[in-house]
Amino acid sequence: CSPLAPTEEAAVIVSGLKNTDVFVGEAATFTCQLSHPGVKNVQWWLDGSPLHNNFVTEISEQDDGMTHTLTLNDVACHDSGTVTFRAGSLISTAKLLVKGILLLE
Repeated sequence: CSPLAPTEEAAVIVSGLKNTDVFVGEAATFTCQLSHPGVKNVQWWLDGSPLHNNFVTEISEQDDGMTHTLTLNDVACHDSGTVTFRAGSLISTAKLLVKGILLLE
């Protein structure tokens, strides 16, 4: 009999998303750190809708392969909601609150 190969330890979330409050027009950044690099099927969602890289949404992975970042640029009030990070079966969520600017006359 051949010995069983050791099973690779499953990745876990080391540091999850944190609730973020920003003002209209600012950028909101969310970071999630995993215990291992190479986790497949990494996705970001805002209120159940998948997010993709574009001129207002920046999705990146650090060189270590464990730190994943989402930046929403020039946010508006309608961007308030729940941000979700998914990597395989791992999930982290946080609230984004976009505050309006009250103009005093």
